[in-house]
Amino acid sequence: MAIAPEHLEKLANKRRIALAAGGEDKLAARRAKGVMSARERLVTLFDPNTFMEWGMMADHDCHGFGLEDKSFPGDGVVTGVGYVGGRPVAAFSQDFTVCGGSLGRIHSKKICDLMDYAMKAGIPILGINDSGGARIQEGDDSLSGYGQVFFRNVQASGLVPQISIIAGPCAGGAAYSPALTDFVIMTKTNAQMFICGPDVIKAATGQTVTMDEVGSAAVHATVNGNIHFVADSDSHALELARKLLSFLPTNNAGDPMHRAVPTLDLSPDPVLNDLVPADPKAPLDVLGVIRRIVDGADFFEVQKDWAKNIVVGFGRIQGIVCGIVANQPAVKAGTLDIDSSDKAARFIRTCNVYSIPIVTLVDVPGFMPGLAQERGGIIRHGAKMLFAYAAATVPKLTLIMRKAYGGAYLAMCSADMGADVVYAWPTAEIAVMGAEGAVKVLFKREIAAAEDPKKKEAELSAEYRDKFASPFEAARKGFITDVIEPAQTRATLAMALRNTLTKRETRPPKKHGNIPL
Repeated sequence: MAIAPEHLEKLANKRRIALAAGGEDKLAARRAKGVMSARERLVTLFDPNTFMEWGMMADHDCHGFGLEDKSFPGDGVVTGVGYVGGRPVAAFSQDFTVCGGSLGRIHSKKICDLMDYAMKAGIPILGINDSGGARIQEGDDSLSGYGQVFFRNVQASGLVPQISIIAGPCAGGAAYSPALTDFVIMTKTNAQMFICGPDVIKAATGQTVTMDEVGSAAVHATVNGNIHFVADSDSHALELARKLLSFLPTNNAGDPMHRAVPTLDLSPDPVLNDLVPADPKAPLDVLGVIRRIVDGADFFEVQKDWAKNIVVGFGRIQGIVCGIVANQPAVKAGTLDIDSSDKAARFIRTCNVYSIPIVTLVDVPGFMPGLAQERGGIIRHGAKMLFAYAAATVPKLTLIMRKAYGGAYLAMCSADMGADVVYAWPTAEIAVMGAEGAVKVLFKREIAAAEDPKKKEAELSAEYRDKFASPFEAARKGFITDVIEPAQTRATLAMALRNTLTKRETRPPKKHGNIPL
């Protein structure tokens, strides 16, 4: 018996209403500004013809004050599952054309239902935020809805990858959901994220500020480190999300997206020898080293505009995905400070929960000195790096390129902090402090009494480097695995990564360690 035409007509009409969202005028206005609709964003994210929408027929439940005779197609959010690079991903996209994308009870339920499914299925969650915030008319229902989303963000943390895209307003309490996810991507234009906007700040403090100063992508990328990537447009944001997913595992029980080559290429790369400056005090751009090490110079840097004295990001070395943490001597001489410690510690823990091996490139003169750093809590922030590395059970490979002084040497994953292998270039110096500083402390009187104090200091510094700071001395004592030529770096790391992929390490049973937050 054929289905009755009226049923098909009703279905088609319901779908037409849902697809029209807030109306063709609103959709056209967004397109005129170069902004995608909620559904267009998801269709662009997913592999062609794989998006399956959930809850298309949903609407608000009429409990809100003054909403009894209004219809909100989809209740302001589009949710569903599709494939990205051939793997399933759960995603939601808030629809600003429907009641400003505001969150009410059904809106929240759709997101929470999707997140519950993603956790059971073990698939990544991606959220596209474009919302006016809590739906005032629904009162405590909308507050409860945010709480339920936040709770699931925490439940999913470390279980499945979570990525947030800020493609419009994300204000007040709504900003805490992206902050609880693994990675945040924000568009340069049309997007704002803040707890208190300019008007509230003016009313509360009398201070006059602009939206750009409070909630722009530039501020979050360069000043406070709240986001990880800045996108030029909606399409660029979705491209970044797809690229990011190409490195991450589907869930914490799976492996990262390795593309292991069948035969390792162990040939040297002489260019790396030439990248090392002859003058040990000359800055070394570590990005040049990283691009010689990773496959095809394809390094996906994370938070590249914040705390630039340390570099973090993803790459592959002969097909094996790894997270790279590297001092950047070209910025602040590569010292560790409050922000760089936070940046590195967070990235290390992210790699650890998703079984991504960590390669650490060391060229660090120490922790940043200064009153502001001490008063700002550099001890507590620096301890985050120590904790993150020591707690990590993934393969940990360390290469000491040049300077490795004091506590910063330990904070950059020395053998004592759990590195599985530690290599050093012949230019490496491993010591409590630099040779010049050490001899001034140890041989102050001898230098002052010498006929030529500068010459005596230089002689003692050279002797100190050779006897106490040399990588060969560290190798003799078993602190490093081997001293290698820079040209052999890529081959050595590729072999070490293969050899450590089967690593298994158990720790004493406990809920979790108490990281010095």
